[in-house]
Amino acid sequence: MDPIIILQAGVASGTVLLFATIGELFAERAGVLNLGVEGMMLIGAMSAFSIASATGNPWLGLLVAMLAAGLISQIHALITITLQADQVVSGLSLTFLGTGISLVLGEGLSKAGTISLLPNFSIPLLAQIPLLGPIFFTNQSILVYAGYLLTPLAWYYINHTRPGAHLRAVGEHPAAADSLGVNVQGLRYFYVFVGGVLAGLAGATISLAISPGWFSELTTAGQGWIAVGLVIFAQWDPLRAAFGSYTFGALRRLILDIQGPTTLLGLRNPFYYNPYWGFFLQMLPYAFTIIVLVIGSREAVRKRLGAPAALGTPYIRGERGL
Repeated sequence: MDPIIILQAGVASGTVLLFATIGELFAERAGVLNLGVEGMMLIGAMSAFSIASATGNPWLGLLVAMLAAGLISQIHALITITLQADQVVSGLSLTFLGTGISLVLGEGLSKAGTISLLPNFSIPLLAQIPLLGPIFFTNQSILVYAGYLLTPLAWYYINHTRPGAHLRAVGEHPAAADSLGVNVQGLRYFYVFVGGVLAGLAGATISLAISPGWFSELTTAGQGWIAVGLVIFAQWDPLRAAFGSYTFGALRRLILDIQGPTTLLGLRNPFYYNPYWGFFLQMLPYAFTIIVLVIGSREAVRKRLGAPAALGTPYIRGERGL
């Protein structure tokens, strides 16, 4: 096991979580909880793989994946914003719907053969930086570099722009925002769409950059649920979301590598000879996600963590409230 390789691969796989987490963060900042991230990611992964396979153009596959996931997210928006149904139930239904659609339309894609992939490259000069260069700037996908740009841009947008102030207002005090002329429902629709687009981008990243060459119901491997937990872990902050995403990416890669026949010191690896330990290790990221979700579901804890005050609460114009 090479620590540099583990961290480099962790950054790559963490980019998938980063896109999905920031997308969910935008939706939740607007007051809409969307538990359909896993389903939207599968739609994105299937669409990207299918289009890239049919046309030989991975960029077109990327675009279609983002659009398809964004469109399916509007089902959740309609049900929760206009019809004011329960956001948890609707989000879970969206996961089932997205999973079902992707598996039906994606049947046989695993036998489609090789597809054109998005390019990998190193960044001159930055790749020469000791330790950090080989991890962050050497032979990474263009989508990994896009993730580096998305994180500070999302942070700046939310905290230092007028549209970002409107976003925060809609998630914190929708009635006050409405009284100032902000279109609460319109913005919630928009940011649910943004969340869907980024979830589709996360799915496409798997198909076209990180784990290319196949598609099945195991493509996302529960990463959509990890992204939902990471939003709480990050306290709805893009910079913390990036740290959590890359950390989880490295952890998932370490769990795979730690099951090799030897350890870092070249010693006999007990995990390799006892597969039950391997199953236990693979369970840890998801166990952590469940713990974070359980803790974050408590109202007092959510307030302390800085959750949007109106998260999960439908806004009815004219009613007193948040």
